[in-house]
Amino acid sequence: MSYNNIETALIHGGISIDERTGAVNVPIYQTSTFKQDGLGKMRGYEYSRTGNPTREALEALIAELEGGHAGFAFASGLAAETAVLSLLNSGDRVLISSNVYGGTFRLLSKIFNHFEINYTISDTENPEAFEKDITPDVKAVLIESPANPLMTITDIRAISEIAHKHGLLVIVDNTFMTPYLQRPLELGADIVLHSATKYLGGHSDVVAGLAVVKTQELAEKLAFIQNSTGGVLPPFDSFLLIRGIKTLGVRLDRHVANAEAAAKYLTEHKAVKSVHYPGLPTDKGYEVNKRQAKNGGVMISFELKDNYDINTFFESLKLITLAESLGGVESLVCHPSSMTHASIPEEIRKKVGITDGLIRLSIGIENIDDILNDLEQAITKSEVK
Repeated sequence: MSYNNIETALIHGGISIDERTGAVNVPIYQTSTFKQDGLGKMRGYEYSRTGNPTREALEALIAELEGGHAGFAFASGLAAETAVLSLLNSGDRVLISSNVYGGTFRLLSKIFNHFEINYTISDTENPEAFEKDITPDVKAVLIESPANPLMTITDIRAISEIAHKHGLLVIVDNTFMTPYLQRPLELGADIVLHSATKYLGGHSDVVAGLAVVKTQELAEKLAFIQNSTGGVLPPFDSFLLIRGIKTLGVRLDRHVANAEAAAKYLTEHKAVKSVHYPGLPTDKGYEVNKRQAKNGGVMISFELKDNYDINTFFESLKLITLAESLGGVESLVCHPSSMTHASIPEEIRKKVGITDGLIRLSIGIENIDDILNDLEQAITKSEVK
Protein backbone atom coordinates (compact mmCIF):
# COMPACT_ATOMS: atom_id res chain seq x y z
CA MET A 1 0.00 0.00 0.00
CA SER A 2 1.29 3.49 -0.83
CA TYR A 3 0.40 6.70 0.99
CA ASN A 4 -0.26 10.16 -0.42
CA ASN A 5 1.36 11.94 2.51
CA ILE A 6 5.01 11.32 3.25
CA GLU A 7 4.57 11.80 7.00
CA THR A 8 2.39 8.66 6.98
CA ALA A 9 4.61 6.78 4.54
CA LEU A 10 7.62 7.31 6.81
CA ILE A 11 5.87 5.20 9.46
CA HIS A 12 3.76 2.78 7.45
CA GLY A 13 5.54 2.60 4.08
CA GLY A 14 7.33 -0.38 2.59
CA ILE A 15 6.98 -3.55 4.66
CA SER A 16 6.00 -2.13 8.03
CA ILE A 17 4.34 -5.12 9.74
CA ASP A 18 5.54 -8.71 10.02
CA GLU A 19 2.81 -10.66 8.25
CA ARG A 20 3.55 -13.96 10.00
CA THR A 21 3.30 -12.69 13.58
CA GLY A 22 1.59 -9.30 13.24
CA ALA A 23 4.53 -7.56 14.93
CA VAL A 24 4.22 -3.81 14.31
CA ASN A 25 7.99 -3.61 13.90
CA VAL A 26 9.70 -5.83 11.34
CA PRO A 27 11.86 -8.28 13.33
CA ILE A 28 15.63 -8.42 13.15
CA TYR A 29 16.25 -11.57 11.12
CA GLN A 30 19.73 -12.15 12.50
CA THR A 31 20.59 -15.13 10.33
CA SER A 32 23.15 -15.80 7.64
CA THR A 33 21.23 -18.56 5.85
CA PHE A 34 17.74 -20.01 5.41
CA LYS A 35 16.34 -23.56 5.38
CA GLN A 36 15.34 -24.89 1.96
CA ASP A 37 12.51 -27.41 1.67
CA GLY A 38 14.22 -29.24 -1.17
CA LEU A 39 16.45 -28.62 -4.14
CA GLY A 40 15.31 -25.32 -5.64
CA LYS A 41 12.53 -25.03 -3.04
CA MET A 42 13.23 -21.81 -1.12
CA ARG A 43 10.84 -19.78 1.00
CA GLY A 44 11.92 -16.55 -0.63
CA TYR A 45 15.40 -16.32 0.88
CA GLU A 46 18.58 -18.36 0.65
CA TYR A 47 21.51 -16.34 2.03
CA SER A 48 21.51 -12.95 3.77
CA ARG A 49 23.98 -11.33 1.41
CA THR A 50 21.51 -11.98 -1.40
CA GLY A 51 18.40 -11.08 0.57
CA ASN A 52 17.29 -10.64 4.18
CA PRO A 53 13.74 -9.83 5.37
CA THR A 54 14.82 -6.94 7.61
CA ARG A 55 16.93 -5.38 4.89
CA GLU A 56 14.18 -6.02 2.37
CA ALA A 57 11.74 -4.03 4.52
CA LEU A 58 14.14 -1.09 4.60
CA GLU A 59 14.75 -1.28 0.85
CA ALA A 60 11.01 -1.32 0.14
CA LEU A 61 10.55 1.68 2.45
CA ILE A 62 13.18 3.90 0.85
CA ALA A 63 11.94 2.96 -2.64
CA GLU A 64 8.43 4.10 -1.72
CA LEU A 65 9.64 7.31 -0.06
CA GLU A 66 11.71 8.31 -3.10
CA GLY A 67 9.06 7.17 -5.57
CA GLY A 68 11.40 4.67 -7.21
CA HIS A 69 11.15 1.17 -8.63
CA ALA A 70 13.50 -0.49 -6.12
CA GLY A 71 15.77 0.32 -3.19
CA PHE A 72 19.10 -1.14 -2.09
CA ALA A 73 20.76 -0.95 1.32
CA PHE A 74 24.52 -0.93 1.78
CA ALA A 75 27.03 -0.89 4.63
CA SER A 76 27.79 2.83 4.11
CA GLY A 77 27.03 5.73 1.82
CA LEU A 78 30.31 5.17 0.02
CA ALA A 79 29.48 1.48 -0.42
CA ALA A 80 26.21 2.53 -2.09
CA GLU A 81 28.07 5.02 -4.28
CA THR A 82 30.67 2.38 -5.19
CA ALA A 83 27.92 0.01 -6.32
CA VAL A 84 26.22 2.69 -8.40
CA LEU A 85 29.47 3.80 -10.05
CA SER A 86 30.12 0.14 -10.85
CA LEU A 87 27.34 0.46 -13.43
CA LEU A 88 29.93 2.29 -15.55
CA ASN A 89 32.48 0.62 -17.81
CA SER A 90 36.19 1.12 -18.34
CA GLY A 91 36.73 4.20 -20.48
CA ASP A 92 33.58 5.92 -19.24
CA ARG A 93 33.63 9.38 -17.67
CA VAL A 94 31.33 10.89 -15.04
CA LEU A 95 30.71 14.61 -14.52
CA ILE A 96 30.58 15.70 -10.87
CA SER A 97 29.38 18.89 -9.20
CA SER A 98 32.07 21.48 -8.49
CA ASN A 99 31.96 20.85 -4.75
CA VAL A 100 31.15 17.35 -3.59
CA TYR A 101 31.82 15.26 -0.50
CA GLY A 102 35.53 14.55 -0.16
CA GLY A 103 34.89 10.81 0.00
CA THR A 104 33.21 10.94 -3.41
CA PHE A 105 36.21 12.74 -4.88
CA ARG A 106 38.61 10.23 -3.27
CA LEU A 107 36.58 7.29 -4.57
CA LEU A 108 36.75 8.58 -8.14
CA SER A 109 40.31 9.94 -8.10
CA LYS A 110 42.00 7.13 -6.16
CA ILE A 111 39.92 3.98 -6.76
CA PHE A 112 37.85 4.11 -9.94
CA ASN A 113 40.69 5.72 -11.86
CA HIS A 114 42.47 2.35 -11.60
CA PHE A 115 39.67 0.91 -13.73
CA GLU A 116 39.91 3.81 -16.20
CA ILE A 117 36.61 5.29 -15.08
CA ASN A 118 37.35 8.98 -15.11
CA TYR A 119 35.72 12.17 -13.84
CA THR A 120 35.48 15.82 -14.76
CA ILE A 121 34.47 18.57 -12.33
CA SER A 122 31.61 20.48 -13.94
CA ASP A 123 29.70 23.62 -13.02
CA THR A 124 26.30 21.98 -12.66
CA GLU A 125 24.92 25.27 -11.32
CA ASN A 126 25.18 26.50 -14.90
CA PRO A 127 23.29 24.18 -17.31
CA GLU A 128 24.92 25.75 -20.38
CA ALA A 129 28.43 25.26 -18.99
CA PHE A 130 27.51 21.73 -17.94
CA GLU A 131 26.40 20.80 -21.46
CA LYS A 132 29.72 22.02 -22.88
CA ASP A 133 31.53 19.53 -20.62
CA ILE A 134 29.72 16.55 -22.18
CA THR A 135 32.17 14.64 -24.35
CA PRO A 136 31.57 11.29 -26.10
CA ASP A 137 33.05 9.34 -23.18
CA VAL A 138 30.75 10.96 -20.58
CA LYS A 139 28.11 8.43 -19.51
CA ALA A 140 26.82 9.82 -16.22
CA VAL A 141 26.49 12.90 -14.04
CA LEU A 142 26.68 12.82 -10.24
CA ILE A 143 24.98 15.77 -8.55
CA GLU A 144 24.82 16.95 -4.96
CA SER A 145 22.16 19.56 -4.28
CA PRO A 146 22.73 21.21 -1.89
CA ALA A 147 26.39 20.39 -2.51
CA ASN A 148 28.78 19.67 0.32
CA PRO A 149 30.09 21.93 1.84
CA LEU A 150 29.17 25.20 0.08
CA MET A 151 25.43 24.37 -0.20
CA THR A 152 25.42 25.27 -3.91
CA ILE A 153 22.23 24.35 -5.72
CA THR A 154 21.88 22.48 -9.01
CA ASP A 155 18.67 22.65 -11.03
CA ILE A 156 18.06 18.90 -11.06
CA ARG A 157 15.30 19.07 -13.66
CA ALA A 158 17.32 21.21 -16.08
CA ILE A 159 20.47 19.10 -15.75
CA SER A 160 18.44 15.88 -16.11
CA GLU A 161 16.85 17.10 -19.34
CA ILE A 162 20.25 17.99 -20.82
CA ALA A 163 21.83 14.75 -19.59
CA HIS A 164 19.08 12.56 -21.00
CA LYS A 165 19.31 14.36 -24.34
CA HIS A 166 22.88 13.05 -24.48
CA GLY A 167 22.01 9.60 -23.12
CA LEU A 168 23.60 10.12 -19.70
CA LEU A 169 22.66 8.49 -16.42
CA VAL A 170 21.63 11.06 -13.78
CA ILE A 171 22.68 10.24 -10.21
CA VAL A 172 21.69 12.56 -7.33
CA ASP A 173 23.07 12.40 -3.81
CA ASN A 174 20.03 13.39 -1.73
CA THR A 175 21.71 13.00 1.68
CA PHE A 176 21.30 16.62 2.78
CA MET A 177 17.61 16.84 1.88
CA THR A 178 16.18 13.29 2.21
CA PRO A 179 12.90 12.42 0.44
CA TYR A 180 11.06 14.42 3.09
CA LEU A 181 12.40 17.66 1.59
CA GLN A 182 13.33 16.75 -2.00
CA ARG A 183 12.52 13.91 -4.44
CA PRO A 184 15.09 13.84 -7.26
CA LEU A 185 13.44 11.01 -9.22
CA GLU A 186 10.37 13.22 -9.73
CA LEU A 187 12.71 15.91 -11.06
CA GLY A 188 14.22 13.61 -13.67
CA ALA A 189 17.02 11.72 -11.92
CA ASP A 190 17.60 8.02 -12.61
CA ILE A 191 19.24 7.05 -9.33
CA VAL A 192 19.16 8.58 -5.85
CA LEU A 193 21.92 8.02 -3.28
CA HIS A 194 21.90 8.53 0.48
CA SER A 195 24.43 8.38 3.21
CA ALA A 196 21.70 7.06 5.49
CA THR A 197 24.11 7.54 8.39
CA LYS A 198 22.95 11.13 8.40
CA TYR A 199 19.32 12.36 8.61
CA LEU A 200 17.62 9.07 7.74
CA GLY A 201 19.25 7.34 10.71
CA GLY A 202 19.28 10.59 12.60
CA HIS A 203 20.88 9.54 15.86
CA SER A 204 24.61 9.11 15.05
CA ASP A 205 24.41 5.42 15.90
CA VAL A 206 24.41 3.62 12.55
CA VAL A 207 26.51 3.75 9.37
CA ALA A 208 24.51 2.95 6.23
CA GLY A 209 23.98 3.78 2.58
CA LEU A 210 20.91 3.59 0.35
CA ALA A 211 20.29 3.73 -3.38
CA VAL A 212 16.96 3.98 -5.22
CA VAL A 213 16.54 3.39 -8.95
CA LYS A 214 13.77 4.51 -11.27
CA THR A 215 13.53 1.53 -13.64
CA GLN A 216 13.37 -2.26 -13.66
CA GLU A 217 16.46 -2.38 -15.89
CA LEU A 218 18.56 -0.41 -13.41
CA ALA A 219 17.12 -2.47 -10.53
CA GLU A 220 18.28 -5.72 -12.12
CA LYS A 221 21.76 -4.34 -12.78
CA LEU A 222 22.20 -2.88 -9.29
CA ALA A 223 20.82 -6.01 -7.60
CA PHE A 224 23.45 -8.06 -9.42
CA ILE A 225 26.21 -5.67 -8.32
CA GLN A 226 24.96 -5.60 -4.72
CA ASN A 227 24.91 -9.39 -4.48
CA SER A 228 28.20 -9.85 -6.33
CA THR A 229 30.22 -7.30 -4.37
CA GLY A 230 28.52 -7.94 -1.03
CA GLY A 231 28.65 -4.57 0.72
CA VAL A 232 25.19 -5.05 2.21
CA LEU A 233 23.66 -3.54 5.33
CA PRO A 234 23.33 -6.02 8.23
CA PRO A 235 19.89 -6.85 9.70
CA PHE A 236 20.36 -4.99 12.99
CA ASP A 237 21.52 -1.83 11.23
CA SER A 238 18.58 -2.14 8.82
CA PHE A 239 16.26 -2.29 11.84
CA LEU A 240 17.87 0.82 13.37
CA LEU A 241 17.51 2.69 10.11
CA ILE A 242 13.82 1.82 9.76
CA ARG A 243 13.31 3.05 13.31
CA GLY A 244 15.15 6.29 12.54
CA ILE A 245 13.14 6.95 9.38
CA LYS A 246 9.85 6.73 11.30
CA THR A 247 10.68 10.01 13.08
CA LEU A 248 12.33 11.73 10.11
CA GLY A 249 9.45 14.16 9.55
CA VAL A 250 9.18 15.47 13.09
CA ARG A 251 12.95 15.63 13.44
CA LEU A 252 13.48 17.53 10.22
CA ASP A 253 10.73 20.01 11.02
CA ARG A 254 12.64 20.93 14.17
CA HIS A 255 16.06 20.75 12.46
CA VAL A 256 14.94 23.13 9.71
CA ALA A 257 13.30 25.62 12.09
CA ASN A 258 16.55 25.76 14.06
CA ALA A 259 18.67 26.03 10.90
CA GLU A 260 16.61 28.93 9.56
CA ALA A 261 17.05 30.77 12.86
CA ALA A 262 20.79 30.03 12.95
CA ALA A 263 21.27 31.17 9.35
CA LYS A 264 19.48 34.45 10.09
CA TYR A 265 21.60 34.95 13.21
CA LEU A 266 24.85 34.35 11.34
CA THR A 267 23.83 36.58 8.43
CA GLU A 268 23.22 39.47 10.79
CA HIS A 269 26.34 38.91 12.93
CA LYS A 270 29.11 41.51 12.66
CA ALA A 271 31.81 38.83 12.90
CA VAL A 272 30.58 36.77 9.95
CA LYS A 273 31.99 37.33 6.46
CA SER A 274 29.68 35.01 4.49
CA VAL A 275 26.87 32.49 5.00
CA HIS A 276 25.92 29.65 2.66
CA TYR A 277 22.35 28.45 3.19
CA PRO A 278 19.84 27.96 0.34
CA GLY A 279 16.94 28.86 2.60
CA LEU A 280 18.04 32.50 2.68
CA PRO A 281 16.38 34.71 0.04
CA THR A 282 19.78 36.32 -0.51
CA ASP A 283 21.43 32.99 -1.39
CA LYS A 284 22.23 32.60 -5.09
CA GLY A 285 20.57 29.18 -5.20
CA TYR A 286 17.42 30.24 -3.35
CA GLU A 287 15.01 30.43 -6.29
CA VAL A 288 16.08 27.11 -7.85
CA ASN A 289 16.03 25.36 -4.49
CA LYS A 290 12.57 26.79 -3.77
CA ARG A 291 11.26 25.16 -6.96
CA GLN A 292 12.63 21.70 -6.24
CA ALA A 293 12.78 21.36 -2.45
CA LYS A 294 10.42 21.95 0.45
CA ASN A 295 12.82 24.40 2.11
CA GLY A 296 16.50 25.18 2.55
CA GLY A 297 17.29 22.12 4.62
CA VAL A 298 19.48 21.98 7.67
CA MET A 299 23.12 22.37 6.65
CA ILE A 300 24.87 25.74 6.88
CA SER A 301 28.42 26.80 6.12
CA PHE A 302 29.95 30.17 6.94
CA GLU A 303 33.18 32.11 7.31
CA LEU A 304 34.27 34.42 10.08
CA LYS A 305 36.01 37.68 9.30
CA ASP A 306 39.80 37.75 9.22
CA ASN A 307 40.16 39.13 12.75
CA TYR A 308 38.57 36.00 14.23
CA ASP A 309 40.57 32.83 14.92
CA ILE A 310 38.75 29.66 13.88
CA ASN A 311 40.89 27.42 16.10
CA THR A 312 39.76 29.39 19.13
CA PHE A 313 36.18 29.25 17.82
CA PHE A 314 36.22 25.44 17.60
CA GLU A 315 37.93 25.06 20.98
CA SER A 316 35.43 27.39 22.68
CA LEU A 317 32.25 25.59 21.64
CA LYS A 318 30.58 23.81 24.56
CA LEU A 319 27.25 22.47 23.25
CA ILE A 320 28.07 22.07 19.56
CA THR A 321 30.41 19.14 18.99
CA LEU A 322 33.42 19.25 16.69
CA ALA A 323 33.13 15.97 14.78
CA GLU A 324 32.95 14.34 11.39
CA SER A 325 29.51 13.53 9.95
CA LEU A 326 26.20 15.36 10.23
CA GLY A 327 22.47 14.81 10.49
CA GLY A 328 22.20 13.61 14.08
CA VAL A 329 19.88 15.09 16.69
CA GLU A 330 22.90 16.82 18.22
CA SER A 331 24.48 19.89 16.66
CA LEU A 332 27.82 19.16 14.99
CA VAL A 333 30.46 21.40 13.47
CA CYS A 334 33.41 20.61 11.24
CA HIS A 335 36.27 22.22 9.33
CA PRO A 336 35.85 20.93 5.76
CA SER A 337 39.33 21.69 4.44
CA SER A 338 41.02 19.58 7.15
CA MET A 339 38.26 17.07 7.82
CA THR A 340 35.51 16.03 5.38
CA HIS A 341 37.22 17.46 2.28
CA ALA A 342 40.89 16.97 3.15
CA SER A 343 41.21 14.35 0.40
CA ILE A 344 40.55 17.03 -2.23
CA PRO A 345 43.82 18.71 -3.35
CA GLU A 346 44.27 22.21 -1.97
CA GLU A 347 44.33 23.87 -5.39
CA ILE A 348 40.94 22.34 -6.27
CA ARG A 349 39.48 23.28 -2.88
CA LYS A 350 40.52 26.88 -3.33
CA LYS A 351 39.29 26.98 -6.92
CA VAL A 352 35.76 25.92 -5.96
CA GLY A 353 35.67 28.08 -2.82
CA ILE A 354 36.35 25.62 0.00
CA THR A 355 38.60 27.97 1.95
CA ASP A 356 40.62 27.20 5.06
CA GLY A 357 38.26 29.48 6.97
CA LEU A 358 35.07 27.68 5.98
CA ILE A 359 33.03 26.24 8.87
CA ARG A 360 30.21 23.70 8.32
CA LEU A 361 27.33 23.45 10.78
CA SER A 362 24.86 20.60 11.15
CA ILE A 363 22.15 22.15 13.31
CA GLY A 364 20.57 19.73 15.78
CA ILE A 365 17.21 19.71 17.52
CA GLU A 366 18.32 21.24 20.81
CA ASN A 367 16.64 24.42 22.04
CA ILE A 368 17.58 27.11 19.51
CA ASP A 369 18.50 29.60 22.23
CA ASP A 370 21.13 27.20 23.56
CA ILE A 371 22.55 26.70 20.06
CA LEU A 372 22.75 30.43 19.36
CA ASN A 373 24.20 31.19 22.81
CA ASP A 374 26.95 28.65 22.20
CA LEU A 375 27.78 30.16 18.81
CA GLU A 376 27.79 33.65 20.30
CA GLN A 377 30.16 32.88 23.16
CA ALA A 378 32.54 30.95 20.86
CA ILE A 379 32.58 33.76 18.28
CA THR A 380 33.18 36.35 21.00
CA LYS A 381 36.14 34.41 22.40
CA SER A 382 37.64 33.92 18.96
CA GLU A 383 38.05 37.64 18.21
CA VAL A 384 41.70 38.64 17.87
CA LYS A 385 42.21 41.92 19.68
